[in-house]
Parts: sequence; C-alpha cells; structure tokens
Amino acid sequence: MKHRSKLSWIVIMVLVFSTLFGGIAAAETYTVKKGDTLWTIAKTNGTTVAEMQKLNRLKNVNILQVGQKLKLPEKPSTGSEVPQKEEEAESTTITILGTSDVHGNLWGYTYEDSAETTNNGLARISTYVNDVKKTSPNVLLIDNGDTYQGNILTDDIYRKNTDVIHPVSKAMNAMKYDAMVFGNHEFNFGLDHVDRIMKELNFPVLGANIQTEDGGTLGEPYTIIDVDGIKVGIIGVTTPNVPRWDGDKVDGLTFKHMGETVKKVAQYLKNEKKVDVLIASAHAGMFAEFDEDGASDSAERIVNMVPELDAMLVGHMHIVVNEKIGQTVIGGPRNLGRDIVRFDIEVKKDQGKNKVTDRQVQVVDMASYTPDPAIRDLVKEEHEATIQFITGGGSAGAEGSSGGIFGQATEDFQPVNEINGIPEGKLQDTAVVDLINKVQMEVSGADVSAAALFKDTSNLKKGNITYANIFDIYKFDNVLYTVKVTGKELKAYMEWSASHYNQWKEGDVSISFDPEVPGYLYDMFAGVDYKIDLSKPAGKRIIEVMYQGKPLADTQELKLAVNNYRYSSALKAYKLVEANRDWESPRSIRDYLVEYIQEHQEISPEVDNNWEIVGIDLASPYRDEIIQLVNEGKIDVPYDQSLNVDELLKQGIIKKQ
Repeated sequence: MKHRSKLSWIVIMVLVFSTLFGGIAAAETYTVKKGDTLWTIAKTNGTTVAEMQKLNRLKNVNILQVGQKLKLPEKPSTGSEVPQKEEEAESTTITILGTSDVHGNLWGYTYEDSAETTNNGLARISTYVNDVKKTSPNVLLIDNGDTYQGNILTDDIYRKNTDVIHPVSKAMNAMKYDAMVFGNHEFNFGLDHVDRIMKELNFPVLGANIQTEDGGTLGEPYTIIDVDGIKVGIIGVTTPNVPRWDGDKVDGLTFKHMGETVKKVAQYLKNEKKVDVLIASAHAGMFAEFDEDGASDSAERIVNMVPELDAMLVGHMHIVVNEKIGQTVIGGPRNLGRDIVRFDIEVKKDQGKNKVTDRQVQVVDMASYTPDPAIRDLVKEEHEATIQFITGGGSAGAEGSSGGIFGQATEDFQPVNEINGIPEGKLQDTAVVDLINKVQMEVSGADVSAAALFKDTSNLKKGNITYANIFDIYKFDNVLYTVKVTGKELKAYMEWSASHYNQWKEGDVSISFDPEVPGYLYDMFAGVDYKIDLSKPAGKRIIEVMYQGKPLADTQELKLAVNNYRYSSALKAYKLVEANRDWESPRSIRDYLVEYIQEHQEISPEVDNNWEIVGIDLASPYRDEIIQLVNEGKIDVPYDQSLNVDELLKQGIIKKQ
C-alpha cells in the first residue's frame, strides 16, 4: 500500500509540474548551411527576420557564416494548450538569383596577373546556385549584363573566334539561366557580336528600351515564367548612355528612357498578361549618370515610376546595393562574380488569386564558396588556351598575335607610390602613359594625344613583356580616332579631365580625387606642355599651355589622337569639340602597343615631364608622420579626401609638436 501511495504521489507531482511549466521549453539552435538566408531560416522555423535578428543580436541580417549557430525563439511544449489558428492560405516562395557585371570572369582568374582568385568568378556563382536549388524548389536565375567583355579570354580570343560557341554562352547555358539583360559592354564589339550572343544562348536576352529601326525591340522586352502556377514577369532595360560610349557601333538603335519603358511594359504585363510577380532588371546604377534632369538612366527613377515592382536587380556601378523603396526590394552585386543577389518572394493563394505577401533581398559574398568543377571542366579548354595565348604565343586572329614573350622592360615604368593607394601615375608624368601617347601619335600622325591610366596599379614591370602586361596597362579594347581641334577646344577638354582632382586647401599634405569623376576619365596629354593649378576650382586649372615652345593660341588647329570611348563620351557628349573624327584605326590600341614592343624588343621608361601639378604646398613638419600612419594602415587611404594637418590635429590622430 505504501509503495502504491508513493507512486500515486509521484504521478500527481508530475502532472502538476507539467501543467505549471508545460509552456516552457529549452532554447533550440539552428546551424547555418550554405544557401541559407535569415529569411528562409525564419520562415522554416515559424518566426520572423526581425525576431531572429533581435534574439541573436545581428547587426546585419544579410551576413551569415556557414556553421554559425543561431538561437531559435522558444516554442510552447506539446503539453501546453495552443490556440488553434485559422488555416493559412497556401504559400509558395520563389527565389530569384541575379548576377551582374561578371565581365567574362568564368574561372575565377586574372589573366593579366596569371593568378587564381579566391572570392569571385562564375564557377563560384554556380556552386551557390546549385546549393540553393537543393533546398529551394522554385528558383529563377537571371543576369543583368556586362558579361561578354572584360578580360583577355573574352576580348582578345573568343570575341574574334566566331567559329566556336563563346565560352560565356557555354557556361550560362549549362547553368540554366532563365534570362539575361544587355549591358553597355555587350555593344563594345558591334551588333554582329550582339547577334551572336542572342543566337548562342538558350534563353531570352532582354532589351525593352532598345528600339530597332523597324520599331521593334532588340531581343525581347520581357519574359514570363510560370513557377508552380505563379506567373513571374521579368522586364529588362539597359542604360540609355550606350551611344555615348559606342557611337556608330549602335547605329540604327534607339535607347529609350528606362523608367518610362518599364512603366509601359509593367502595365501591359499586369493588365493583359495577368502576371502575379513583377521583376525589373536594369543594367544601370541607382542614380543618374548623365541625365540628371530626366533621370532616363536612373534605376531609382524606375522604382519611383513603377512602385508596383516586387523586386529590381541593378548593376553597372560595381557596388553592393541592398535597399527597399516602397514595397520594392532592390539588389545589386559587385563585379567579376564577387556577389550574387538573392530575392525571396512569398506568394499566397487566397480565394483563387495569387498575392505577394513578402519580399526579401540579400547580397551574398562568394568568398566562402569553392568553384564548381563542372563549370571549370566545361571552359577548361578555353581557359588554358587563353593562358597559352599569353605565355606561348597563341594567335589572337587576324588582328594581331601575342607572340608569347615579345619584349623586355629594362626597368619598372611606374614609380613606387609614396602613399599607399594614391597612384603616382596621376600625380606626375610617368612612362606608362607616355608610352601609350607616343604609340598613339606615331600610329595616327597626330599633333597631340590623350590617354588615361585606366587602373591605378597599372605598370610595365622590369622583365619579360607578354600580352597580359599590355592588358594591364590598357584594359579596354578601344580603337584610335583623330579629330581636328582648336586650341580653345583642347584646353576645354583638358579642364574637363583635370576635374578629377579635388581642390587643394591650406593644411593638405596630399592630393586627392573627386569620387564623382572616376579615374578612368582622367586623361593626360602629350604634344603640349601644361600645368594643373589645384589651388583653383574645377574648370579654371589648366594654365601655361605651350605647343612647340610657344603659347597655344585659341585659334590654332591641331590633330588630336583619342580613343573612341573618349571621343563619344566626352568630346561629343559634352560638346567639347565641333569637328567630327576624320580617321579610325583599323586595329585596337592594344594591338599597336604590342606591335611597337615587338618591333623594339627592349624598351626603357621614358618621361618627358611635359606636365606638372602646381598651386599646392604639401610641406609640413607632420607630413612624414601622417604618411607613415597611412602606410601602416592606421589611417584610411585618403583617396577622395586629402590628408589635412589641421583636421588630423583636431581629431587627435596626431599630436601637436
């Protein structure tokens, strides 16, 4: 009896504790896997992104690490009474993955440096896409353009070799892309190249705002994809600035206002095609690049004009974009396959109609992903052919040959930077730009020439010279133009170029650059002597311009050599010159640089010091200390804001002597 009474007592106590504490459960955790987002984790575990962020004290909901442990909100135990919810409407999540500005980086390799990369490339993107498809049944993959240009493989071999399928097309078809949008660089090699792209791909190429001469669109204006009974409409538009850069290469095409185009197509898709989800993919930056008044080239204007968009993929500017305007989530990746954008769109069927109930965006860094061996195997032959082209003399076709090692540099052509990250090649005349200008003047017979240091790190280093070195100092496949200019027009062009610098002010011990004027727009000139006075504001800096030992008269006529991009995007776009080009080189500037070095075999750095920066005083007893702090990484590189003694003293970064 006593034994039975004791057992009864234990049962009673268990029941009491179960009743009192049945709603309390041990905290659970979740281990992050590849392809996870905070949104998918929250959705799977019946909670919200906000709750997960708060519980785990996450500063950025878009940054998760594989293997990271996340706390999950406590759930009532099965013994507690949970109020019964009404049956929820059927829900479907559509995941849209977006790439942009891959620039031909299939392997994850920089051919000019002969080096594997560790954090980019389409092969890494493929690994991520495959991981997502394993856990998400409804996945779409789109590309936002600038995919077929950008390295030696794309520009110098397979752009010219039209007898085979382009390796970029092979890779994208294998990855089963659903759509692509034209980027501005797709037009670099003319409309025959554009036609080739459209023929080779197994999916539509979108260009809703690109009108052909017959009134149609280049490619398709949109595509509609059925995902589990849900109609997803995707509209593609391209920056209308393409004619500025590619000129007569796009003759016959009209590039229209992106926002107006998307608004028109979106209304058609909603009203006539009855799409449930509306996506725009715009090869453009968020803000106007040239058309500040009309904003025809602004992705932000698209959203303002078409607020019913569910998501928008952007690119072109090579920066991460992750934001929301109204209901529209917007994402943009960095270039070269460094990131992929992930949109998760939740759709619920309510009373027979599909309705978007949630929209999320995440930009995923590829640094933790390994390249997909299937994609690398697919393009291995082309990758190795490119390396052979550089090192072993493989042919580039009728337009030139790399010749393997075709020359020697006796010394480095670029001086060592005094301040880390601040290129000496923009602070003084150097042998790299002088070589480019010299070749341009010899080829064209021009009186003056203009050339840019497209990369701050560009250099011809002492030793062997291969095609990779030429690509490093001249990364674009430009051709050369000549145009007649007056002295007045040349000075206006030089002023436009010199706006790249920030104005010097008292206390500055370094020179910095205006972030609104990218470095690739800064040209240096040969054939004239001149000074740049940085004590003056932009537009009033070019002084003492001399031609053949005499002051350059405003009325004097000269023949100017300039690349085709600069001619279209600066001289004509800003109405700096009145005359039209009178000559175009039959080959690229890169080919002429190769030919010059092949002819001379050995080249030495030559600098004529025909220009200099004046109107500044960088001397200070603090200068050496400040530069040392920058070079040791204790102060950020002062690229777009000069190091100023007064400001550093005020901030306490340096102590008064």
